[in-house]
Amino acid sequence: MDAQVHSDERGRRIATDPCDEPCAIEQGMRILGGKWTGSILWHLRGEPVRFNDLARMIGGASKKMVAERLSHLEGHGLIVREVVSTKPLAVQYRITSHGRSALGVLNSLRQWSEAQGPD
Repeated sequence: MDAQVHSDERGRRIATDPCDEPCAIEQGMRILGGKWTGSILWHLRGEPVRFNDLARMIGGASKKMVAERLSHLEGHGLIVREVVSTKPLAVQYRITSHGRSALGVLNSLRQWSEAQGPD
């Protein structure tokens, strides 16, 4: 149920059914809304990508930030980390079916953002 605001008998504004915990939109934003998170997931929509290649694709983010965002996405089951070789260590990331389910939302956001024009 959506929260609504109305006036009581004394004219005070009160909310009915206020959100006491994060709503579904806020929960989704906490998963996908972090800086570079959507971009990383978008870049993984095709074939698996090695870490260094992904870091190059996200030019404005440090490797530390990319690693943090990848860990976040992995923790939510949106991507999988795969060890390609151990000497030297090489890893790649691929999107899961759960992660793929978010691509429609990201594509809609991309289209909406493009329609807004540059800042």
